[in-house]
Amino acid sequence: MAALLLAGCERPEPDAKEVDAGNPLEVAARERGVVRADAASPVGVFERRHDLGRDAMCVVPDGAGKWRFAITASFGTTLSCLATGTMVREGDSWRMRFAGAEGCEALVHEEEDELRLPGRLPPQCARLCPNGASLSGLRLPRASWSADDAEGLRITDQGGNIVRPCAG
Repeated sequence: MAALLLAGCERPEPDAKEVDAGNPLEVAARERGVVRADAASPVGVFERRHDLGRDAMCVVPDGAGKWRFAITASFGTTLSCLATGTMVREGDSWRMRFAGAEGCEALVHEEEDELRLPGRLPPQCARLCPNGASLSGLRLPRASWSADDAEGLRITDQGGNIVRPCAG
């Protein structure tokens, strides 16, 4: 009996490619971002809450092999960053190009369902955040793989208004 139990422990993990994408439950899970789609894509929501507030990012498709994003980072009740831009695939990572800051780019990667910005951004990126704040080193856990969730993400802009920056 013990041999049978132990034999079950050596069973390989199910192959994600064997999942029946035609199954209505699988389709619903993928649409809601509960199950990761096979394609490598940054689409979805990345979010972290902490003592100083909330950091969040939404990513939506923006044409073939391109994505559009909005990212916010909170450094307390009166200091935050809000940036937008585009992304393209570059090897195993994504190249983020920030709007309104010519030359401000970052190569980011997702590791263990966490998007990681580099610890140092180009000097051109300083204009993204007020009062010396920075997006450098920001880490955001993935909250969803759903484009619908990304489009619905609400964040506060610099004027204190609630906006949906990734909405159509």
